[in-house]
Amino acid sequence: MIRDGRDGTPLRLLPWSTPEGAPCYLSTDDPRSRLSRLADELEADLLDSAEFVLAEAGPLLTDEASGTRELRFTGVQLAAALADALRIATSRGARLPER
Repeated sequence: MIRDGRDGTPLRLLPWSTPEGAPCYLSTDDPRSRLSRLADELEADLLDSAEFVLAEAGPLLTDEASGTRELRFTGVQLAAALADALRIATSRGARLPER
């Protein structure tokens, strides 16, 4: 878990990256702040998208008539959805209260 250098507050991993691909973090003590709510909404959208990709991929992956191009595209979309879901899980897990 990454912490704020000023007061040691845990930083929230945001569901987006910098243009260079580096992770973005939020330092706030207000989970209802504007940026926190934006991140919550984007996480919900990403999970909805992942659910859609998974539902659509199933039949395509079991169809023996699916072509290489379709399967590759599906694999790329599934990998992106999994990466999003893992990032969200990491972010949420880091925000769980410590025991």
